[in-house]
Amino acid sequence: MRQKNSRLEKERGYIIKSGAQLKFALVYPNYYNVGMSNLGIHIIYQLLNSMQNVSCERFFLPEVLSVETQTPLNKFDVIGFAVSFEQDYFNVVKMLQLAKIKTRAAERTKFDPVIIAGGPCATFNPEPLSLIFDAFVIGEGEVILPPLIKILAEKLPRLEMLEKVSQVAGVYVPTFPKKVSRQWLKNLDEFPAHSVIITDDTEFNMYLIETARGCGHHCRFCMAGYCFRKPRNRSLEVLKAEVDAAKIYGKKIGLMGAAISDYPQINELCKYILDSNLEMSVASFRADSVTKELVEALVKSGLKTLTVAPEVGSEKMRAVVNKSITEENVFTVVELGIAAGLKNFKLYFMIGLPFEELADVEEIVNLTTRLKKFVGAGKLTLSVNPFVPKPFTPFQWSPMADKKYLNAALKILRTGLKNLRGVEIISESIKSAEVQAILARGDRRIAELVVKSDSPQKFLELLRENDIDENFYLRRERAADEIFVWDNLNMGFSKKYLRAEFERAATLKSTPACFDGCKRCGVCI
Repeated sequence: MRQKNSRLEKERGYIIKSGAQLKFALVYPNYYNVGMSNLGIHIIYQLLNSMQNVSCERFFLPEVLSVETQTPLNKFDVIGFAVSFEQDYFNVVKMLQLAKIKTRAAERTKFDPVIIAGGPCATFNPEPLSLIFDAFVIGEGEVILPPLIKILAEKLPRLEMLEKVSQVAGVYVPTFPKKVSRQWLKNLDEFPAHSVIITDDTEFNMYLIETARGCGHHCRFCMAGYCFRKPRNRSLEVLKAEVDAAKIYGKKIGLMGAAISDYPQINELCKYILDSNLEMSVASFRADSVTKELVEALVKSGLKTLTVAPEVGSEKMRAVVNKSITEENVFTVVELGIAAGLKNFKLYFMIGLPFEELADVEEIVNLTTRLKKFVGAGKLTLSVNPFVPKPFTPFQWSPMADKKYLNAALKILRTGLKNLRGVEIISESIKSAEVQAILARGDRRIAELVVKSDSPQKFLELLRENDIDENFYLRRERAADEIFVWDNLNMGFSKKYLRAEFERAATLKSTPACFDGCKRCGVCI
């Protein structure tokens, strides 16, 4: 008799299938409330269970029994991890250990599950995980998974299966390395993306709806902006239908996308949601495209703090990172918030960016001081984080700023703002950012440590024990012609294009956002 599952009793929309040819374990390597807030989990869960010969069940840290049927993780044919953040690499190892599955792919046999990875981290640099996973999905699952699942369902001998899988467009198999091109969904309307399983036990307790994918603003620090081009929007008709389907749950609608305010019909969509007697929230918006209607809709939906991401404080650094948002845009957003009744604002900034100097950090203090005067008694929260260079961005050649500089930058901010009542600074630890940076641009040497690490602390211990100089990954200036471990992946644009953007950053030259008919980077050719 199946064990009673209290988690499942709180859900609506889950799927239990029996007798399927292929049993697929979908794993989010973090806690349930975090994983169920990830729209990608819902999308892949629905996609796999829509296939007649596949049953898909979910797993979250630290459980190794499925949510749906309490089946052990090691009893599935295929285990697919959705890896969104570098720090979750250690949770991948932890979950495999808990499930008594060998973490090293080369040691697994025909009796073990096939283990694959997808998500942003798998797409931009799979090498730090290459000793763990049999295969990686490079790009968007809706395109890649159907042909991949067809082969996996054949249940061929492991080596034969891996060789055949390596022929699928968008699949990287470390055992059979070759050039792999990212695959992406051309028409989003073919695959509406929304919450499938409804539960209150999530980070924000919302019904998620994806409005768009990709971003065309060319911010030079942003891996997602480069790896998920081109910008694509869902039609308003499809989004309205998804809102209609959400009504029965009465939950706040969470609009997902790189920059919700860029959606061409955002005002109409906001009105439709509010007219449906639903509240709404957004994943993010840009200060240069936000509208009065959007801000008012958010406030009517209960928003208490408006978040803006200037990222930098000086005109010089705006040119470096190619962030087209001006100081005037930031003040306009704050003014819209105040007019709608808001008093609290959150600002995202980075420190340690390429070509940054401490004088640029002082400009963050100056901007914050002017904003605080503007908001009066309201509260400003600054989220300040060290910059982490990522693959497939113009800054992939850049070193990470050293601890001395980052500490000096934080001291400037804290000292400069300490006398301003109602201003708070929160910051990620430098050590945590450094671990993220090592993993982001890691290679097979780093993979040898990851496969043995179930925590950041263990990873750092192994770095020291193996005499690996972390500065090789962190603070080394890369040569223009250096061959990167991710160069075997093709995101649709050339390395030459990225290098030209790096040089434009060095000379403070901006690059316009994507536009119809643009052929600059090569993705749209």
